[in-house]
Amino acid sequence: MPNSKGDYSTQSGWREIQAFLPKEFQLERGHEPSEEWWQWRQHQVHLDCFRNPRALVKVILFHGVGTNGRQMSTILGSPLFKRGFETIAIDMPEYGMTQVASGALVTYNDWVQAGNDLIDAELAKDPRPIVLYGLSAGGMLAFHIASLNKKVKGIVGMTFLDQREQQVRDETALNFLMSRIGVPFTHLAAKTPLAALRMPMSLASKMSALVNNKAALKACLKDKTSAGKWVTMKFLSSLTAYKPVVEPEGFAVCPVLLTQPERDTWTPLHLSELFLRRLHRVPIKVVMLQNAGHYPLEQPGLTQMCDAVEEFIRSLAL
Repeated sequence: MPNSKGDYSTQSGWREIQAFLPKEFQLERGHEPSEEWWQWRQHQVHLDCFRNPRALVKVILFHGVGTNGRQMSTILGSPLFKRGFETIAIDMPEYGMTQVASGALVTYNDWVQAGNDLIDAELAKDPRPIVLYGLSAGGMLAFHIASLNKKVKGIVGMTFLDQREQQVRDETALNFLMSRIGVPFTHLAAKTPLAALRMPMSLASKMSALVNNKAALKACLKDKTSAGKWVTMKFLSSLTAYKPVVEPEGFAVCPVLLTQPERDTWTPLHLSELFLRRLHRVPIKVVMLQNAGHYPLEQPGLTQMCDAVEEFIRSLAL
């Protein structure tokens, strides 16, 4: 049931953003995802769904800190649906159209638990295999969720960023000052009444590198449900301090694919390699996306991403 915040039919931000995508990746009216509401704890969580009962595999899509579920539906949810898969793009609490309970202070740990519980909820409906996809911070989120849940068959990440690494924080934060002073401050603030204090993600991170098109960036930053989001000190602290249930060296749940945008100036390949080189017990594959930025708007990278994800899923022993 839709909540008081509305849904994507009443939100114009995503339409402005998708206008910068190639025509074949834009959702036409009447062909948008079905919008579902999932009661998770005290929150009303929004799901963008392309349901397909005949699909052999479900793909759950996770956004990062500069996007939302609808932006996942455009670049991958709809294309994978057209290729025969079922897709579910979740708006994590604080982002997209999800309604956060009054007074609740959402943490990154909540994101991990919500992803875990969504997998269990979907598996309770039917036993079809589930593959996870995560964009930006969503890539590491997918890993953290898989480490906790252990029932997924594959992970695809558009970067894997372990924010516990100083180098990762230095290169992805807005600047050196924010990395070396701002992050420790969030840890201190999270333990005080300042935990609820909010700041724009664009001041905490290098959001200016989200997309490589300046007009598109303006549209993204204007969207308060994605790149224009303000988050709490508590959330920022938890994002950079989260400790996974299983460290990469011990991860044996499923194969991992990195789809790395070639022209990503926010999270270039070497930052994900810091994480990937620690995975010793699962197959790893890296596919470069030509001409693509961090949130990819460009061809041929977009089609290469869809091809790579499809090939990866079909290669799994499902």
